[in-house]
Amino acid sequence: MSLIKSISGIRGTIGGQQGTGLTPSDLVRFSAAYATYLLELNPGQKLNVVVGRDARISGIMVNNLVTGTLMGMGVNVVDIGLTTTPTAEIAVVEEHAHGGIILTASHNPAQWNALKLLNDRGEFLSAKDGERVIALYDKSAFIFAGAGELGNYKTDASYIQKHIDKVVALPLVDTEAIKKAHFHVAIDAVNSTGGIAIPALLQALNVHVIDQLYCQPTGIFPHNPEPLPEHLGDICALVLKNRANVGFVVDPDVDRLAIINENGEPFGEEYTLVSVADYVLQHQKGNTVSNLSSTQALKIVTERAGGEYFASAVGEVNVVEMMKEKGAVIGGEGNGGIIYPELHYGRDALVGIALFLTSLAKSGKKCSALRAQFPDFYISKNKISFSPEMDIDKILQAIVQKYESFPISTVDGIKIQFNDEWVHLRRSNTEPIVRIYAESDLMSKADNLARKIINDFKDIQ
Repeated sequence: MSLIKSISGIRGTIGGQQGTGLTPSDLVRFSAAYATYLLELNPGQKLNVVVGRDARISGIMVNNLVTGTLMGMGVNVVDIGLTTTPTAEIAVVEEHAHGGIILTASHNPAQWNALKLLNDRGEFLSAKDGERVIALYDKSAFIFAGAGELGNYKTDASYIQKHIDKVVALPLVDTEAIKKAHFHVAIDAVNSTGGIAIPALLQALNVHVIDQLYCQPTGIFPHNPEPLPEHLGDICALVLKNRANVGFVVDPDVDRLAIINENGEPFGEEYTLVSVADYVLQHQKGNTVSNLSSTQALKIVTERAGGEYFASAVGEVNVVEMMKEKGAVIGGEGNGGIIYPELHYGRDALVGIALFLTSLAKSGKKCSALRAQFPDFYISKNKISFSPEMDIDKILQAIVQKYESFPISTVDGIKIQFNDEWVHLRRSNTEPIVRIYAESDLMSKADNLARKIINDFKDIQ
C-alpha cells in the first residue's frame, strides 16, 4: 500500500493501515487539516469550499468522508459531484469559495485516489501553503465545530455545462468553422468524467459525428488511464476503422489531452501544447511557458511568432506562477496539459480540444499535415534508482562541473543544453530515483544522450 503527502495534496492506494494507504482516518485528518489552514487564513469567517470528484470506484466513499469532515469543521460545502479538475477550478471562482478539493488520483490506476487542494482563485496551493497543510495533518490538533456551528451542504451539478459555455464563448473558439468542417471525431474517456464532459463539449462545438469509446463514468478503467501511446491502441484502431478526422483521449480528471491523427497514429503528447500554442500565438501576440522537461518545439514556435519562451520548474503551480510573471498568453506541460489564461489558470483538456478543433478547421489540413508543420523532437525518458547512503547532491554537482562549459539551468535539478539537444536530471520528491530526460531530433540520438549521462552518473558514484 502507498501513501504520498505532497504540497499538492495527499495521494494513495485505498485501504490498509493508517499512514500506509489512503484510509478513512487519513482522509478525515487531511480534510480537517485543510479546513484548519483555511480557517487560519480567514479568521472569524464562515467558509465555503467546493468539492468535486472523478468517477473512480472509491469516489463515493472518499467524497462522503471529505464533505462530512469539512461540515464537521464548520465549513459550508458545495458538492459539484462527478466533474473534471478544470471544472472544479472554475467552480471555486464562480462560487466565490475560499477553496476547493478535487477527489482524483489523475492518471493513477483505479486503486488510487487523492485529494488535490485549491486556493480561492481555483489554483493549486503554493509550496508554502501546501507545507502548512501537511504540518497541520502531522500535528492532528483539530477543533471541530459544535452542533450549532456545523457547515451546510448543497449540491450543484450544473458546472460542467457552465464550463462548456465558457469554452464555447472564447473569442478564439469558432463553432461555425468547426460546423463547416463536418468533423468526425472519436473520443476515449477511460470510463471517467470525460465521458460526461467531452461528448457534451463536442456537441456544443458543432462536431458532425462523435464516436464514443469508454465514455460511461463507471470508474472501471479499461486500460492504463495515463494517455500515453502504449495505452491507446483501442482509440487508434477506432479512428482508423471509422475514418475519423481526429481522436481525443483524456485522463480520468480531464486535465490532460492526447490527440490521434486520421491515420490512427498518436499526434504526440508533447505536441498537444505546441499545436494549440501555435494557433493562439497567431491571434494573441505574447509569451509562452512550459516546464523544463517539455519539448523545445514550443520555444521555436513562440519565437517564430515574435514572442519569448520561458521554462519553469516542473509542476503545474510553477508553470502558472511563471506564466503570471512573464505575461504568457498560453502555457502548460508536455504531458498534454494546456493552460489558457483567457479561461483560467489550470490545465484544461476541454479548452485544448476547442482550440485544436478550431485550428484544424481553419487550416483546412488533415491532422497529420498540421502536425508535420512543427519541428520534430523526441524525448527519451529514463530513471535511475539510488540507495539511501548515496550522496545524490554530490553526484549531481559533479555532473555540473563536468559540463560547466555548456549552458546549465539549476532551477529544478540540472538541465544541460547541448546545442539543439538537452538533458534534464531531476530528483523525485516521492521516490528514491533520479529522472533523466533527454531530447533530440531523433529518438536514437535522445536515447544515446540519456545513456551518456546515465553512464556519467554511475561512474561518479
